[in-house]
Amino acid sequence: MLRMWSLVKASILMVLLAASTVASQSATLRTPEEETRDYLSRLSPEERARSDAYFEGGYWLQLLDFLYGLGVALVLLATGLSRRVRDLAARITHRGRVRPLGTALYAAFYILASAILSFPLLVYTGFFREHRYGLSNQTFGPWFQERITALAVALVILGLLLVLLYTIFRRAPKTWWIWGSVVSLSTLALTSLIAPVYIMPLFNDYRPLSVPELRDNILAMARANGIPADEVYEFDASRQSKRISANVSGILGTMRISLNDNLLSRCTPQEVRSVMGHEMGHYVLNHAYEGLLFFGVLLLVGFAFLRWGYRAAQRRFGERWGIGGIEDEAGLPLLAAVLSVYFFFATPLINSFVRANEAEADLFGLNATREPEGFAEVALKLGEYRKLDPGPLEEWIFFDHPSGRARIEMAMRWKAEQALLQSHAP
Repeated sequence: MLRMWSLVKASILMVLLAASTVASQSATLRTPEEETRDYLSRLSPEERARSDAYFEGGYWLQLLDFLYGLGVALVLLATGLSRRVRDLAARITHRGRVRPLGTALYAAFYILASAILSFPLLVYTGFFREHRYGLSNQTFGPWFQERITALAVALVILGLLLVLLYTIFRRAPKTWWIWGSVVSLSTLALTSLIAPVYIMPLFNDYRPLSVPELRDNILAMARANGIPADEVYEFDASRQSKRISANVSGILGTMRISLNDNLLSRCTPQEVRSVMGHEMGHYVLNHAYEGLLFFGVLLLVGFAFLRWGYRAAQRRFGERWGIGGIEDEAGLPLLAAVLSVYFFFATPLINSFVRANEAEADLFGLNATREPEGFAEVALKLGEYRKLDPGPLEEWIFFDHPSGRARIEMAMRWKAEQALLQSHAP
C-alpha cells in the first residue's frame, strides 16, 4: 500500500513538473505580432519621424515631378520653340530628305532642353534633399558629373528609340501604336540586357568580392538554387550614399550577382545572406521576364491611350502650337505629356505588381537562407528612408516594396511556423 501511494505521488509530481515546463515554455513564446512590435520599437520616435517625413515627402514630389514635366512640355510647345527646332532640323537635313537624321537632331534638342529645364527640381530632389536627410555622401561636383553621364546615356538610348518610333509613326499610320509598344518593350529588354555590363560600371567600380568566405557562401547558395554564377561582385556605392543594396541583374548571358560596400560594412553575414537570398529569388522566380510581360501589356495600353490623347489635344491646340499629327517631331513634348498622364495614374497598378514580386522574393529568401532575424534587421535598416508602418491604402498607392512592418512580420511568422514544424517532426 505504501509503495502504491509512493508511485501515485511520483506520478502526480511528474505531471505537475511537465505542466510547469509547458507553462514556462508557453510564457516565453511570443507571437509574430509581438516580435514585430519589438523590432519596430527599437527605432526611436525621432528616427521614425525622420524616416516618415522623408518618405511621405516623396508622395508630394511624385506629384510635383508630374506637374513639372507637364510644365516643361507646355513651355516647349506654347513658346513655339519646338516647331522652330523642327524646322531648323529639316533645313539642316536638306528640307527633311534625310528624315531620320532630322528626327535624331530634334530628339537631341528635346532631351537636352528637358534636362536643362528640369535641372532645378533635380538638384533639389537628388542633391539638397538627400543631404538634408543625411542619405548622401557626395559633394556637388561628383554628383553633377554623374548626372552628365546619365544624360549622355539617355541621349544614346532614348535618341535611338525616338528615331525608331518616328520612323514607325510615318510608315504605319494606322498601326503605329501597336508597333510603337513593341519597339519600346524591345528597347527596355535590350537595356536590361546590357545594363550590368555596359551601363552600371559607368557609375560605380565593380570588382570581385574581397571576402572569400562570404563569396563562397553566396555562390554555394546560388548553385543550390540553379543560378549559373561563378563570381560575386562588390561596388563602391558608399561614395554616393549610405543606402544598402544588392542585385542579381541582367538577362540571358549578362546575369551578374552584385552587392554594394554599404551592405558589407553595415550588415552582419547573416543579414547579407538574407539580402542575397531575396535577390536570388527575383532570378529564380523569373521576375525579369514577368516584368517584361507586364510592361509589354502596360505599354500597349499606354500607346492606345496615346493615340486617343494625342489626337484630341492636337485637334484643339495643334494649329496654335504649330504641330501636326503623331509623325511630327515637334509634337514630341505633347507625346511625352500624354504618356506621363497615363503612367502617373497607373502608378498604383505598377507599384502593386512590383510589390507582389518583392514579397515573393522575400519569402524565397527566407526559405533559401533560413535567416529570419537577419531579414528583420535589414528591414529596420531600410526603415531609415522607407516608412515602416503605413496604412493599407497608403501602402497600396505609394509603396513598390512591402512596408517594413509587413516584411518583419512575414519573417517572424516564418520563424514561428518553422518552430512548429520542427516540434512536430518525427
